[in-house]
Amino acid sequence: MARRRKHRLKTLGTEVGGIYRGVFHVYRFWWTEILLLSLIIFVPLGLLDAADSSALDSIHSTHDFRFIALAAGALIITATSMLGEVFLAGAVGLSLSHARDGRPPALRFIARRLNYGRLIAIDLSYVLIVAIGLVLLVIPGIAALVYLSLAGPVAETEDRRYRASFKRSFHLIRGNFWLVFWVIFPIEILGGAIQNGLESALDFLFGESFVVLGLTEALANVALSPLFAIAVVLLTRRLVLFKDGHRLEGPDPQELRAFRSPA
Repeated sequence: MARRRKHRLKTLGTEVGGIYRGVFHVYRFWWTEILLLSLIIFVPLGLLDAADSSALDSIHSTHDFRFIALAAGALIITATSMLGEVFLAGAVGLSLSHARDGRPPALRFIARRLNYGRLIAIDLSYVLIVAIGLVLLVIPGIAALVYLSLAGPVAETEDRRYRASFKRSFHLIRGNFWLVFWVIFPIEILGGAIQNGLESALDFLFGESFVVLGLTEALANVALSPLFAIAVVLLTRRLVLFKDGHRLEGPDPQELRAFRSPA
């Protein structure tokens, strides 16, 4: 029994390490395109989050009203941040599926092909379920974070509709919960810690400023959110191969080493 458990843990560690290596390869060779996509997505969201925070800080009312406002604001801020991550994951998934010679398609192609309405609806539902689960009971929130995390990439790479994307995500992850957990949960924790550290440092240096707060959050998300986006896309590709026995279109992350990154 102990030997079998040790073997399972070793296998899990190998699989998690393989996903992280894949994230490194995609980020290394596609960093210009991914960072550009991230800037387009996260600069407006960072300023929106800063506006929400400033509005909450300006509230001077009863204790109960302020508590409700803070709780609602926390959900809004959490939603806008996670919305950017999942939306980016959909774009990265679409890019990898239509790569040619190891390079992603042009941004114009991605902009035309993204299913905006469907992806936004999936993202909003995902972040609300996770946020409510974390507020009420931590464990359901973590379970939702994991089991529903592939809905965005699935919607783009397999062209599935709203409900079908969530069902497909749950089906792919069922039996592979710990693989997905140990890939995305450390990324979320590390990203949140780094972002909070940057915000605290810049707040100390420049004081409370709407622009500084917004740009700090945006730049932190631009640098770190692609890790989550690439990870869930690679998990989707790996689990589709494992469950269905076929690969999604696009190069394997390890194959990117055969192509040179543009200067």
